[in-house]
Amino acid sequence: MQTLVTGGGGFLGLYMVEQLLAEGYKVRVLCRGTYEALQRPGIEVVQADVRNATDVAAACKDVEAVFHVAAVPGIWGKWDTYHSINTVGTENVIAGCRQSGVARLIYTSSPSVVFDGSDHVDADESLPYPTEWMCHYPHSKALAEQAVIAANSDGLRTVSLRPHLIWGPRDNHLIPRLLQKAKSGRLRRVGDGTNVVSVSYVENTAAAHLQAERSLRESTQAGGKAYFINEPDAVNLWEWIEQLLGLVELPAIQKSISAGAAYRMGHLMEILWKVLPGEPPMTRFVAAQLAGSHSYNIQAARNDFGYAPTCTMDEGLLRLKTYLLGG
Repeated sequence: MQTLVTGGGGFLGLYMVEQLLAEGYKVRVLCRGTYEALQRPGIEVVQADVRNATDVAAACKDVEAVFHVAAVPGIWGKWDTYHSINTVGTENVIAGCRQSGVARLIYTSSPSVVFDGSDHVDADESLPYPTEWMCHYPHSKALAEQAVIAANSDGLRTVSLRPHLIWGPRDNHLIPRLLQKAKSGRLRRVGDGTNVVSVSYVENTAAAHLQAERSLRESTQAGGKAYFINEPDAVNLWEWIEQLLGLVELPAIQKSISAGAAYRMGHLMEILWKVLPGEPPMTRFVAAQLAGSHSYNIQAARNDFGYAPTCTMDEGLLRLKTYLLGG
């Protein structure tokens, strides 16, 4: 079966490509850059941008299932950037699927699409979309997710998956920034340190996408729905962060800042960084994420398409340690 993975050279996308190849799928990858890891037998690379509807449509030709992972993440930047890539890019993927008769579309969304600034504890998919947004990323992803859900039909079955805090070997975003802040002495605990979060080991997240695709192939149960994807048990965020620091023998966090102070600081920095270059070190969104609880129930994914992690947290931490230490 011919598949297409947009963003297949990225952190999550590459794991999905590898798992698809291991299961015998033909894999085409649409990505903007060039990646050495994609230069292997069984992978066809299409170098293009999801904002180009013509190129996206061409990449969807003769494809049975599309895994749409490509997106621009982050907490800062221009609305046009986030909207054109995350929202319009997804609309282009949907149009390309329809034009080429693609049967299934599996979209990588985010729990941030329902984040309203308050704590979420063991929350399920009944959470509504918020009416106000703290940054452009979740807003643009929410619009894209709604488009994917609305596109579900007999001709094109769609599903949206919302993995939370993806981590693991080859992470080029979360863990490197965390370790760098710890090494420079700039890492501070935000809040009282009691908040719990759901996390998603990257290989389990990739497997969830394949499991969802198989389900769409066999039934309509998951069609047109969105699902939280993460490990079954939530973790204490700051204990987990210190566990990550311990993998490379970095000391425990010594400094802290209250949730209220971090939120006020973030608000001030958002104002200042409208004229200053770069990305502010703190925003209201980041403060709320680091101080609050964000845990999600995965029972719907288990029931509707048999979501089951393939790797335990302990094994994932061991694999990450081996990777970080150069093993």
